[in-house]
Amino acid sequence: MPGSRCEMSMMMLCGAALTVLLLLLAAGAAASHSHYTSTSSCPATPPDSGATLQVSHAFGPCSPLGPEAAAPSWAGFLADQAARDASRLLYLDSLAVRGRAYAPIASGRQLLQTPTYVVRARLGTPPQQLLLAVDTSNDAAWIPCAGCAGCPTSTPFNPAASTSFRPVPCGSPLCAQAPNAACPLNSKACGFSLTYADSSLQAALSQDSLTVANDVVKTYAFGCLQRATGTAAPPQGLLGLGRGPLSFLSQTKDMYEATFSYCLPSFKSLNFSGTLRLGRKGQPQRIKTTPLLANPHRSSLYYVNMTGIRVGKKVVPIPAPALAFDPATGAGTVLDSGTMFTRLVAPAYAAVRDEVRRRVGAPVSSLGGFDTCFNTTTVAWPAVTLLFDGMHVTLPEENVVIRSTYGTTSCLAMAAAPEGVNTVLNVIASMQQQNHRVLFDVPNGRVGFARERCTAA
Repeated sequence: MPGSRCEMSMMMLCGAALTVLLLLLAAGAAASHSHYTSTSSCPATPPDSGATLQVSHAFGPCSPLGPEAAAPSWAGFLADQAARDASRLLYLDSLAVRGRAYAPIASGRQLLQTPTYVVRARLGTPPQQLLLAVDTSNDAAWIPCAGCAGCPTSTPFNPAASTSFRPVPCGSPLCAQAPNAACPLNSKACGFSLTYADSSLQAALSQDSLTVANDVVKTYAFGCLQRATGTAAPPQGLLGLGRGPLSFLSQTKDMYEATFSYCLPSFKSLNFSGTLRLGRKGQPQRIKTTPLLANPHRSSLYYVNMTGIRVGKKVVPIPAPALAFDPATGAGTVLDSGTMFTRLVAPAYAAVRDEVRRRVGAPVSSLGGFDTCFNTTTVAWPAVTLLFDGMHVTLPEENVVIRSTYGTTSCLAMAAAPEGVNTVLNVIASMQQQNHRVLFDVPNGRVGFARERCTAA
């Protein structure tokens, strides 16, 4: 059964994540514990301005979600993120493959929403402060509301305190666009639900005034979460930057012309200066771009045509079907802000891994979910270049290599899909996107990369 395969994969991955934790602690992570969790050195978040929002890492050492969201150490962060990525990969795969309706069961993990970056926003009149996850692979927006049963947040949105809050009535065009829309018994308000594995979310489709940076989005439609069961309840709201009818992009197309870009800060840095820039104003004029591909079955995902991967000067031998875009099966390559480490289908990853090992030439070790590690400080890592139609992106070493606390062990920051799961997606994840200005220009059907240092030293 699909669900059983997912459970088995997650059990193996969680075991691997525990190995990461133990090995890195043995390498000296205990000495860095106080550094990683200390908030005294965390700088104040710069203010949002114009149509530009500051971006923070949701699980880093200076998480705006509070100290409880941050891992107790660098080792703990890697262990947690490895397991989050496995859930995220299988969730994206369930979106990409038409008819696939399962997601992994992993107790204690947020399966439905495992984003890595958040922005600040305000909702209602008078405005109430929110944290919203930046998610390029989701459409529906949801926000934990006061009285929600099972929502873990301590700062829910209170609709009763907003004079501009309105429920969306049944039978309205907006209601028809909501996932699994329904009208609860004795209610005229539109409701919708999402169900994955052992988890479900129930929300009332609502509208209110949303303020992002200096801009106000009137009658913004979102799901006001009322009940959450299982392990999928999100700890914050969601800003869906996909391309579906209820996404933030679609609701604000008159304001921002379905265009945005972000520069994601390094997850290990205390000095955040990452930004989400909405609209055409201020976007880079000189930028390498590749066409967006359209999957009519999963229109929210940002597919691009990755034609190959170069390690050093060699284009590694990846079988063509491993990279081919196929709307019928959902196969291909997507850009995703909510996965931390790039995941490749098995043949593609094996080709990259083998060439990296050959070029480094040192004895290979593994570290939990990462199987190409070297226990020496003198590793000469080859450059890794992602090849797309019309665009080549050469990744700096910091986007390719994970280092242990003291730098004695370093690993290739990519992985294959979990064993035993036939995933079809290559996911270019946030670590490989960090410190680039990544442009999503939907009207012109393109995605662009420009190098930009958005993590302070």
